[in-house]
Amino acid sequence: MPSIDTLADRLSTYLAADQVNLVRRAYFYAEQAHDGQRRRSGEAYVTHPLAVANILADMHMDHQSLMAAMLHDVIEDTGIAKEALHAQFGETVAELVDGVSKLTQMDFQTKAEAQAENFQKMAMAMARDIRVILVKLADRLHNMRTLEVLSGEKRRRIAKETLEIYAPIANRLGMHSMRVEFEDLGFKAMHPMRSERIRTAVKRARGNRKEIVAKIEESITACLEREGMHGEVIGREKHLYSIYQKMRGKRRAFNEIMDVYAFRIIVDKVDTCYRALGVVHNLYKPLPGRFKDYIAIPKANGYQSLHTTLFGMHGVPIEIQIRTREMEEMANNGIAAHWLYKADGDEAPKGNHARARQWVKGVLEMQQRAGNSLEFIESVKIDLFPDEVYVFTPKGKIMELPKGSTAVDFAYAVHTDVGNSCIACRINRRLAPLSQALESGSTVEIVTAPGARPNPAWLNFVVTGKARTHIRHALKLQRRSESISLGERLLNKTLTGFDSHLEKITPERIQAVLGEYRLEVFEDLLEDIGLGNRMAYVVARRLLAETGEAAPNTDGPLAIRGTEGLVMSYAKCCTPIPGDPIVGYLSAGKGMVVHLENCKNIADIRHNPEKCIQLNWAKDVAGEFNVELRVELEHQRGLIALLASSVNAADGNIEKISMDERDGRISVVQLVVSVHDRVHLARVIKKLRALAGVIRITRMRA
Repeated sequence: MPSIDTLADRLSTYLAADQVNLVRRAYFYAEQAHDGQRRRSGEAYVTHPLAVANILADMHMDHQSLMAAMLHDVIEDTGIAKEALHAQFGETVAELVDGVSKLTQMDFQTKAEAQAENFQKMAMAMARDIRVILVKLADRLHNMRTLEVLSGEKRRRIAKETLEIYAPIANRLGMHSMRVEFEDLGFKAMHPMRSERIRTAVKRARGNRKEIVAKIEESITACLEREGMHGEVIGREKHLYSIYQKMRGKRRAFNEIMDVYAFRIIVDKVDTCYRALGVVHNLYKPLPGRFKDYIAIPKANGYQSLHTTLFGMHGVPIEIQIRTREMEEMANNGIAAHWLYKADGDEAPKGNHARARQWVKGVLEMQQRAGNSLEFIESVKIDLFPDEVYVFTPKGKIMELPKGSTAVDFAYAVHTDVGNSCIACRINRRLAPLSQALESGSTVEIVTAPGARPNPAWLNFVVTGKARTHIRHALKLQRRSESISLGERLLNKTLTGFDSHLEKITPERIQAVLGEYRLEVFEDLLEDIGLGNRMAYVVARRLLAETGEAAPNTDGPLAIRGTEGLVMSYAKCCTPIPGDPIVGYLSAGKGMVVHLENCKNIADIRHNPEKCIQLNWAKDVAGEFNVELRVELEHQRGLIALLASSVNAADGNIEKISMDERDGRISVVQLVVSVHDRVHLARVIKKLRALAGVIRITRMRA
């Protein structure tokens, strides 16, 4: 194990003497605090923080990060308060240690919830100081390196968390070397036998490939020298976990993956990268459609390189990456490369650092909008696996989005308000569906309208965590306002039956009832009524308890306008439409479900005033309502087209159609048609009856 002296010698190569002494001081403080504590392996506990600091020293991290690494378990494991660290080492180090310290163990329902809560805390700490995540990653890396002393179940749990959360975060921050080590160590802990078999197979294959690799390397080097370019050519090894993922995901045999030879060319300047590309394309024939320019358009994590695939000798596929020395450093260490953290915040962060801050800001925004920690971590996981597409705004700005993103994802990436008020989109100046997956190079323009609101159906096709979180948040707000509005109407209607009104109820009485129900504000009570969690009849009786009112006069049904939104739904069993006699069933958590008056599904509770409420249709009812029709007719060619054109001629719209033949002569067609009301339905049925061969048309009900 390296000692504090060897670490200090390493640090003196890039830190000032007084900063190295501060790191030493933090080490001796941690040694004293952890005195008597041992790791599972039997070593003194202080060896762990020292190892974490060594990992950060490899990245040339600043002295405050190294001090936080030394002290990162002090608050949690030794009972020393954050204030004590603040007094000893200053506010910045104390905040870093507090950010890295794990959440005090609480009684969560599930392990997933504990993990999610933990990650939420980390996200908030990251937003304050990005170095928190780097210390946390180094801590996790050393824990993964010393995992074998733990029990099998604990080992697998930690490995799973590492593969799901920490490896993708390292990737998101551009730290390739750390991600590869996380993945290989996690793979070994999760699937020891598979890992060992692939490792053995790779070793065997490496021996067989040695000659070909040397020949290709030689020919590329010679070719570059002929053109007067100095470049380092390195044979690139695929790591075990990526081989395993390709074997599983792409259903490929081990030999197919190992048949591809991968090389990296490292040159001095960006200009030389493109010249080197021309040289290798002259040497071997390039594979069409496999060239990617990540120098002009870097990946979301800041990765830059030219990628191309060539046909080598005897048709051997060769993958080539061309980059500068600086890009190589950035690819391996990402945000930690050439760490230039300014404690006073004078300089705006650039490049990778700026991208990382942007991502953390987005994570924090999602955390604030998410309904709970599990919803939040689901959104973050979606964002941590980006296979990017690059699209342009109408002004030519490049936007990076995960593969499969739609115009709605793009709208929310531009701004939350643009997403919330989006109604249509143009892709390459042509109107396109909002659900269409975007392709790299497309120009996307969003059409917005004031007062527009997110559609719940968007959740079926959006892929970014930001879009999903903001849609859910907007729908919750919309649902709340609609629930409050419906709850108020239901309560007023019931009070009218008691010859009273909300305005006549005294504020004192309202407060007394809120106290009984343990609610803060009256809107919460109205929301509960609108969602069907409390009955308007019972609440009205409580509000009027002092007046000793008699049983209510329940005449005068509640008018339905068709624009109530998310808290009013129409029963699928009997599909009511304007003009039908209807009744409302209050369903807990869903609000009001509108049924036909004679629907068999509510026959038992039809006259229960606590469950059902008399409704009628308002004169200005709006919207389209689905109704199911059963059409029996003689079989003929072009049957579906005839039915569709007839419905269309009556301004109706077919939502769904299915057909089964009763015998060789008669067909039975089930149609789901959207209409405005009963008069409109009568027009549709009249048009269908006019078709030759129609025997019977029946409206389907429960």
